[in-house]
Amino acid sequence: MAKVFVTQHIGDAAVQRLRDAGHVVIYRDETVPMTPDELQTAVRSVDGLVCLLTDRVDTAVLDAAPQLKMVANVAVGYDNIDLGAATRRGILVSNTPDVLTETTADHAFALLLAIARRIPEADTFMRAGKYERFELFPPLLGLDVYGKTLGIVGMGRIGAAVAWRGALGFGMKILYTANSAKTAVEQELGAQKVSLPELLRQSDFVSINTPLTPETRHLFTLETLRQMKPTACLVNTARGPIVKEDDLLTALREGVIWGAALDVFEAEPKMTAGLAEYRERLVVAPHLGSATGETRRKMAETAVANLIAGLAGQKPPNALNPQVWRETSR
Repeated sequence: MAKVFVTQHIGDAAVQRLRDAGHVVIYRDETVPMTPDELQTAVRSVDGLVCLLTDRVDTAVLDAAPQLKMVANVAVGYDNIDLGAATRRGILVSNTPDVLTETTADHAFALLLAIARRIPEADTFMRAGKYERFELFPPLLGLDVYGKTLGIVGMGRIGAAVAWRGALGFGMKILYTANSAKTAVEQELGAQKVSLPELLRQSDFVSINTPLTPETRHLFTLETLRQMKPTACLVNTARGPIVKEDDLLTALREGVIWGAALDVFEAEPKMTAGLAEYRERLVVAPHLGSATGETRRKMAETAVANLIAGLAGQKPPNALNPQVWRETSR
């Protein structure tokens, strides 16, 4: 039996599964993240931690938890956790890949279509009573999607799923950047691995699907955006700090790129004030990439399954630092 702390609301079913496994669960059934001091206090005597991406599990938190054996993150991205520090302390860390891949790819493509066809602007236009007659060239002319070039920055699980939708659903040419060649998408979709400058130069739509790392933070600045076509659109469903929002706003205002769709933000939950006020050819959503009831429940269930395995001395299915398990299982 272990003592587990759940930082935020993850649903009663997932919590009950932890209890059914014999663990003592302290469940903070709230939707507002804890302050750093509150989190440090809460983890002082726990063996397991279930956290969300809004919980910063840094060295201060890890140092405050001398009994901590495992952290289960309810997310694919884990930039909220100091993985290196956890590994050095012999603390397992897991995430929730796969279960949200298709849902997030759906959302990325929904944003791509929404910006290309200016759906939010059209909705506002219609509700304001501005639609008076059909015109061959109306004020809200959009962009074609079918047969265009889609650039995927980061061809991981989600990037590949976005590529599949573009290639098979919309006949798009696929370009991508990645640390290594992705044989499956190359063979099945005809995707081409290129440099980032080449991808930006050729793509009509650029989808950001790379993790947030020191190398990708502010990967998209005004200099980067100037390498894109003036008729191109940027879609970000990965992590907000990959795009420097002030520079994006400048690029939109100056016509450096045609449009953008953002699901994540640099200082989430806030976004740059100018972006909030800018409405032409810009679509924004409040981090809804995996936000379907079914997928979010699966994420919570996956995180809990990882934690139960890890606390039982088994290798968590989605361990991010499996070397810790190997060392402790000897």
